[in-house]
Amino acid sequence: MTYANALRCLADPTRRRVFERLREGPRAVGELAAGLPVSRPAVSQHLKALKDAGLVLDRAEGARRVYFIDPDGLGELRRWLDRFWDQALDAFKHEAETHPPRRRPAHPTPPKRGKP
Repeated sequence: MTYANALRCLADPTRRRVFERLREGPRAVGELAAGLPVSRPAVSQHLKALKDAGLVLDRAEGARRVYFIDPDGLGELRRWLDRFWDQALDAFKHEAETHPPRRRPAHPTPPKRGKP
């Protein structure tokens, strides 16, 4: 899986909703489809796309398949996103170290008021 595949896969709003429902734990297709405006076969197709992108895994439980988030696939996407956070923090640190803020007086003198 690459982060590009994961982002492309999650660009679909229905697929994203299916993926977000898996946050709560492993679910079968019927459970995931409940309350969604798409059919169970459509949810199955979305799960296949999520699986192909490396974001979910499945396992057999009796006669049904249960899907869950693949921590390895999610980890790769997170590592890619974390690079942006790391770069932003490094840039902030550099800016703070090279341009320290000006010091203000501890107790500023209030402005003088003229006579009314």
